[in-house]
Amino acid sequence: MPEKTLQVVPLGGLGEFGMNCLALRYGDDIIVIDAGMMFPDAELFGVDVVVPDFSYLVDNRECVRALVLTHGHEDHIGGVAIFLSQLNVPVYGTALTLALVERRLDEHDLDEKPTLKEVAPGDKVEIGPFAIEFINVTHSIVSTVALAITTPLGVVIHTADFKLDPTPLDNKPFDLHTFAEYGKRGVLLLLSDSTNIDRPGFTESERAVGPRLEDCFHRAEGRLIFSCFSSSIHRLQQILDLAAEHGRKVGFLGRSMLSVTEIAHNLGLLQVPDNILLRPQDIMSSPADKVVVVVSGTQGEPMSAMARVAVDNHKSLSVRPGDMVVLSARMIPGNEKPIYRMINHLARRGSDIVYGSMNPPVHVSGHGSVEELKIILSLVRPRYFMPVHGEYRQLARHAHLAKHVVGSRLQEVFVMESGQTLEIDEHGARRGQTVTVGRVCIDSGSIDEVVEDLVIRDRRHLSEDGFVLPIITISKSTGKNETLPEIVSRGFVSFEEGSDLLRDARQVVSRTLENSSAEERGDWGVMQEKVRADLKRFIAKQTSRRPLIMPVILEV
Repeated sequence: MPEKTLQVVPLGGLGEFGMNCLALRYGDDIIVIDAGMMFPDAELFGVDVVVPDFSYLVDNRECVRALVLTHGHEDHIGGVAIFLSQLNVPVYGTALTLALVERRLDEHDLDEKPTLKEVAPGDKVEIGPFAIEFINVTHSIVSTVALAITTPLGVVIHTADFKLDPTPLDNKPFDLHTFAEYGKRGVLLLLSDSTNIDRPGFTESERAVGPRLEDCFHRAEGRLIFSCFSSSIHRLQQILDLAAEHGRKVGFLGRSMLSVTEIAHNLGLLQVPDNILLRPQDIMSSPADKVVVVVSGTQGEPMSAMARVAVDNHKSLSVRPGDMVVLSARMIPGNEKPIYRMINHLARRGSDIVYGSMNPPVHVSGHGSVEELKIILSLVRPRYFMPVHGEYRQLARHAHLAKHVVGSRLQEVFVMESGQTLEIDEHGARRGQTVTVGRVCIDSGSIDEVVEDLVIRDRRHLSEDGFVLPIITISKSTGKNETLPEIVSRGFVSFEEGSDLLRDARQVVSRTLENSSAEERGDWGVMQEKVRADLKRFIAKQTSRRPLIMPVILEV
């Protein structure tokens, strides 16, 4: 590309939610902003996570100088391990963001130890022709930073995910002053979060949740069980403070919840009152009205801590009548079914359930609404504008808002999708050539299981190991299996009638059903996961093979 051209290359996160990743290129220097992931669609069987295709960066590996992270949410850092397995470059981020990245990297065996460089709001670093200032912004996770990137052609501002919280719990306000200063000096390009463009007005402060949480503490007669995102450190702080005020001890359940709270506490971002923590094994033996439990799994993910609690299948917590369950998180679009199924299970346990929209709210968004987006546009007054982070309809609406707010100073707006590039030089801005983008499906959470084409992966899987169909008949009236499970296989081994492998496999499935509660047997999603996991373990041990296992449950 021409020497004096600035190229903006979105590799994910435009026209979709998740997989946020964007590259800035000037000459032979590239910096990458974020490397996120997204959870798979329902039809992507066997896939755990989806990350962007980094082929463009790998093809230009000699130009890639650094990865710069804005904050620690999975849709911004979930693909870092895959990125670093292909490109070993320095990674810049705040202390919390890098700690969360390190937690992920511990799960992967990288050939080279990555270089992690900690930054703080107000810091400035130079990477090739790019001078980057990190600006404090408020979001649903602490230590989020926007980026002001000075290039030879002008300043590019990337807002990251943000909302204008006037009363943040950590008393670290949104740095509007720095945004305004850059606006006065002139901004070439603004890249701004579009997530809440459909919401009028202002997003409520994190403190707005306080009155509802306090009301729950006053009303709860038994145990008080909160489920929220483990990254919502401000929410966790409010729960801890209220628990201390009301004389309750707090137990944390769920791997991510335990990990993130430990990291935040060690970094001084989460203040834990003395003698308030309760070990998971002591939750049920403590007086119910003196206990608060904070559980991960807000979206009803199969086998998450909250999903197991809901069907009374968690070793440390059993919901009883008189307990109050508070779902302090939003329903991510597409997750409504499993969440409502989980709520139904909790209702069967006789608990009082608090969820959904109410006033005062039990959850507030971490993204700015229309009036906040207007404020940023008014302060920055960019020459060019490119909305990011959202589906196409949201990007288009944000573009329309920018034209209305900035007026004649705004020369052009670009609504782009992942893979479409923007080129800026001394003559102006224009759309450039498209680059290779796509989705890389990760199986089993290991970088060794990366597959670039799901169809090829499935065909290879089926050709090498075949598939196994356990067919289970469950009575609608009794919830019990009516007959011994049938097992059908193709391309695996011959399950001949009377063979030891068939007999033992049937017994494995039968034991799984027998060891499940009636309520679990009535939840097909839970039963399919349990049968799949147990049978997969048995077959791998007996044959060292990994066939595709797809349980079929028939209700009669």
